[in-house]
Amino acid sequence: MKLKFTRLFTFIMLLLVQTTFAQEKTISGTITSASDGLPLPGVNVIVKGTTRGTQSDFDGNYSIKANQGEVLVFSFVSMKTTERAVGVSSSINVALEDDVATLEEVVITGYATFAKSKSSIASTQLSADAVETRPNASLVQSLAGQVPGLDISTNSGQPGANSLVQIRGVNSINGNTEPLFLLDGVVINEDNFRSLNQNEIASINILKDAGATAIYGNRGANGVVVITTKRGSNNSELRVNYTGIISYASLQEDRYNLANTSQILELERRFGRGRGAGQGNGAQSGGNVLFPGTGAPFTDEQIAQEADFDWLNYFFRTGVTENHTLNLSSGSANSSQFTSLGYFNQEGILQDSNLQRFNLRNNINGSSSNGKFNYGTSVSINYAKDNRLTGIGGNGVNQNPLFGALSSLPYFTPDDYPGSRALARDFFLDYAPFYIIDNLATRTRFDEELKIIAGLNASYKITNDLTANLQMGGDYQSVSLISSQDPISRNQLRFNPLVDGFATQSSNRQFAFQSTTSLNWQREFGKHTIGVAGYLEYFKAHLRSFGFTARGLDPVLFVPGDDAGFLADVPDNDARVDTVFADRLDAGLLSYFGTLDYDFDDKYGFNATIRRDASYRFSTTNRWGTFWSASARWNISNEEFMEDSIFDNLKLRASYGETGNQRIAGNSYWSGADLIFSFYGLNLGYGGQDALSFNQIANDQLRWETVAQANIGLDFALFNNRLRGAFDVYEKKTPDLFQDDRISGINGQYGLRANTGTLFNRGFDIDLNYDLIRNDDLTLRVGVVTNYNKTELQDLPAENGEIIGIGRNGGELFEIFTFRYAGVNPATGNLLFLDANDNLTETPDVDNDRVWTGRNGIPDWTGSFNLNIDYKGWFLQAQLQFEAGRDQFDNDYSRFMNRNVIGDFRLSADMLRAWTPENRFTDVPSLDATNIQFSGDRFLVPMDFMRLRFLQVGYSFSERALENTGIAKLRLFANAENLFTLTEFRGFDAASRVNGLEYPTPKIISMGVELGL
Repeated sequence: MKLKFTRLFTFIMLLLVQTTFAQEKTISGTITSASDGLPLPGVNVIVKGTTRGTQSDFDGNYSIKANQGEVLVFSFVSMKTTERAVGVSSSINVALEDDVATLEEVVITGYATFAKSKSSIASTQLSADAVETRPNASLVQSLAGQVPGLDISTNSGQPGANSLVQIRGVNSINGNTEPLFLLDGVVINEDNFRSLNQNEIASINILKDAGATAIYGNRGANGVVVITTKRGSNNSELRVNYTGIISYASLQEDRYNLANTSQILELERRFGRGRGAGQGNGAQSGGNVLFPGTGAPFTDEQIAQEADFDWLNYFFRTGVTENHTLNLSSGSANSSQFTSLGYFNQEGILQDSNLQRFNLRNNINGSSSNGKFNYGTSVSINYAKDNRLTGIGGNGVNQNPLFGALSSLPYFTPDDYPGSRALARDFFLDYAPFYIIDNLATRTRFDEELKIIAGLNASYKITNDLTANLQMGGDYQSVSLISSQDPISRNQLRFNPLVDGFATQSSNRQFAFQSTTSLNWQREFGKHTIGVAGYLEYFKAHLRSFGFTARGLDPVLFVPGDDAGFLADVPDNDARVDTVFADRLDAGLLSYFGTLDYDFDDKYGFNATIRRDASYRFSTTNRWGTFWSASARWNISNEEFMEDSIFDNLKLRASYGETGNQRIAGNSYWSGADLIFSFYGLNLGYGGQDALSFNQIANDQLRWETVAQANIGLDFALFNNRLRGAFDVYEKKTPDLFQDDRISGINGQYGLRANTGTLFNRGFDIDLNYDLIRNDDLTLRVGVVTNYNKTELQDLPAENGEIIGIGRNGGELFEIFTFRYAGVNPATGNLLFLDANDNLTETPDVDNDRVWTGRNGIPDWTGSFNLNIDYKGWFLQAQLQFEAGRDQFDNDYSRFMNRNVIGDFRLSADMLRAWTPENRFTDVPSLDATNIQFSGDRFLVPMDFMRLRFLQVGYSFSERALENTGIAKLRLFANAENLFTLTEFRGFDAASRVNGLEYPTPKIISMGVELGL
């Protein structure tokens, strides 16, 4: 009996053990990077030996069903594959270690996250390394040259200056051409990054084709930039990271060959005008001469005795920048947090320009114990104070500091400054440096900005296949501007002496809010995976502004921003009447859309999107629009016939779709909001009588611009992932450009804003990387990213198909229409040009001899060559940026070669090569040339360049070296930006898209440290 009982007990125990091991349960956890502790989205999690699998979400969390004793395989192409056995615990957290550099595996579109292998769209992802240790005030500036098809131009060296961002060419003539920017899912202003700290960034995804951007509907025509910030990870101790950078910025070199004092005086003596000719400065204009002349041309001895002062070094300086960021992250079993504190203080290279900011960010992620409910919050609070110079880019000789720096006569010195009252008596161009000195001392302009960006995302897993999601966020911006002019300033005394100065103070508040709700369903059927999602989205933006200008200031009591020095109005002349101004604007969008995703056996995939949008800008008949896309892929390397090939990855992609641009009249949320209405004004009519007339004729047929885009791409990796890259070819068509259509002038209006004309962008992207050396001690990687793009116009609203300033049918956008310069006539010293029949002439006909030149200001080629070296802790990174196929008028050099301002401004020493009977073969016309009113393309120059955009060298201490020190990470580095430029352009910055008197972008040398505890 005892034996039977023993056998029965043994059988029951074996059955229980087998049942225990066969019991299926849900395993969940968080997947992070071992190098920095940040969560990893898109990691493949597969039960070994089965087809059961899943992927980690945006926050690195995953959930999968498995039996105790089975093995989970965690793989991410850029990380080492890791295996973990399922035991008693239902929680498995994994920290993946870095492996060799390979294709980025995750694609973040803003609405979803895909494994790179299952993505059928054209996109490029950058990691935090691309921006976080660069010395720029704006993270957008750091992206220049790093992404194929992403063209970034920064036209000002003002700290925190805005950049123009365009993806794959220019899609509009009058509308917005910049992409949509999202920060942690929150739509943000693409023209304002000065308040944001780039050391908080985790990744940047640039979405290029319609397959990626159609889901954004009427805001996706120009591409989308999806930015995510750093997050904490679950079950992690407190990690503290500090980054500190100090930078020194200076003026880049120019090749204008500006004349020194002896050269200027020689030129003045030769031309018979100015101090070198014996005239007092200002005498050529008459009036009160502060610096009388000698009455006779200077001798060589007198010229040698004159002062030689460099005004460039006076108005420009070496700007010092401090940049400090402290990051803290930690996590428990079901939640994590990331907190960042930042301080940035940048001196501009021009006097009295600087930017100071403070940043605070907190990101929180969490989930319920069963993993069904997940949430995340992000809050960023930023304060910036920007001292910005007035008059930059303008022609005001008494306002623009660039006039003082570049054009001031070198025989003047700051000691010659006569004071405000003396300067106010007359207006002489040659007193430019004194006007600027006075303006800098008596003019105040700064703004203070508070920028808050907050977002919330939450999801609930209703079933294993169905998930409900909510994402909402807002971008709040409050800017307070203070501007004043001292009552004893030269400008005030000269132009409005009765007012005694003025002070303007304004407040501008903007708030943009967006909420997106969705239901997502996904299920696997054997080798088939199907996903369907439906979305509802609401967007609203508000602007409220108010301000005043107070006229009349007490020079003793006045302080900018305070009213103690405001003077009351004088009834006799009302010179001190104050003014107030205010504005109130609103904008809104409503959208609903859906997506379909299909995958078969990781080999073939199809994605489709359709979206309906309504915009407040258009009449009810055109308020709604439909946008869509379809994309597909073939993972060729997953086919059986590719098993023994040299390819580690080979994928063919294709997409086509239509996206929209509802900001047809500019870059603001609120621009062009009333074009569907007619407006009238009171004007003088027949017989001088008051009459009503049209100021604007309504067009209720206006609609958004539509961009149809086709894209074919190939992703590849071969030779054990040593050679990897992507190639895309595309065509974009905007068939309904927003521009003026000619109408009869019977109503006093000659143009009607309408959708008319077609614009094409055609080109290709290349992204290529190759590991020349890759072993345990040394990695040497070279790469190139480039884009080629050409525009073409068709169907222009003109009888002859040509609109000067825009272009011609079959030609490029903004093609230049002008005379063709042919040199200097050796017989007369006059300028030579080609007429319409290619004959030489000194007197071109304005109506008949101007031609389309085939040149414009849009680059054909953009990109960079890249080098990365890592050797036993030492590292070097270099980026050689290039641009080709763009032409621009060099207005600065034109001004330096203008004989009409001899005696007023500093000129180029090239003027000494001017034609004379003894010097007949030259490229500079005679100082007495009779046709200098013509210029044509004489100063139109190629802006092709190659420059060392970024160079970094440094050393990263190994874990062994830091053992027992309490330091987890220590990295020292030195950076250089814009170190040198190879170009035909003579100016300071060949990458600038403005053509004169603009704040130059600087050369920057910096040193930094990264410390982790």
